[in-house]
Amino acid sequence: MLDIVIEARKASIGPGMSVQRILPFRLKRMVGPFIFMDHAGPVSIQPQVGASMDVLPHPHIGLSTVSYLFGGQVTHRDSTGVKQIIRPGEVNWMTAGSGIAHSERFEDPATLAGSTLEMIQTWVALPERDEESAPAFDNYQPEQLPVFTDTGVWMRLIAGEAFGLKNGVKTHSPMFYLHVVLETGGRFGLPVGPTERGVYVAKGRVEVAGQRYTAGQMLVFTKGVDPVIVAMEPTTLMLLGGEPLGERFIWWNFVSSRKDRIEQAKADWKEGRILLPPTDNLEFVPLPEDRSRPAGSPPPQALS
Repeated sequence: MLDIVIEARKASIGPGMSVQRILPFRLKRMVGPFIFMDHAGPVSIQPQVGASMDVLPHPHIGLSTVSYLFGGQVTHRDSTGVKQIIRPGEVNWMTAGSGIAHSERFEDPATLAGSTLEMIQTWVALPERDEESAPAFDNYQPEQLPVFTDTGVWMRLIAGEAFGLKNGVKTHSPMFYLHVVLETGGRFGLPVGPTERGVYVAKGRVEVAGQRYTAGQMLVFTKGVDPVIVAMEPTTLMLLGGEPLGERFIWWNFVSSRKDRIEQAKADWKEGRILLPPTDNLEFVPLPEDRSRPAGSPPPQALS
């Protein structure tokens, strides 16, 4: 059965950039190991506002960030020294582990001349054994990501395993992540094995069991249910899920199975113990003031 329909909400990630936020949601905080999902764009960036849309250096712990583009390009820099331009169809997979800082800047002349930028970013929580692993970054090219086609269906496996496909993207727990494009009338299902499964409608409209759903909605399904997703018009879907990892806490860009570790990450960023990217270290996002709770109350809410 369909567990819940999550409606994307507008959120600001900087002075010039707003996104549609899907996860976390108050009634469904995670889907498998996926703890966060944003859909940015489509938007045309003009040269005079490009810099205002940059995401300045900021920190993460306890998770992997996964960036995937439909259009445009973004320049990633991080504190391990990596500089990587990501283009449509590629995957940027950054594992924060014990702590990393990175930036995302819109520097491409074509993007700044008005080409369309559109990006999906997710965060994948790490198992407890990997939360303090060394920070790492990998870029995967389209030819490393298997594609399946059928009548009215195109599918790329971004990460994990699904429908008998797997790739070399390094993951830390059982999961799947798919980009699916359906023509009008195209039909698609969900992997039946994973405990938690979600379908985000990025573009278009679909019908499931006689009910219609539109862009900006995520459908989350119970294990064992085998829904048939039918496209009512040309449609783009992002399918994700996997096995839950247990209780997680989140505050700003920090994720951990331990409350005290998030408090330590706050202090580490404030005191400069998480290094800035060596080629992007002249500005950064300061630690936000925590107005979410009175002094002395517990740190952030657990995610399960």
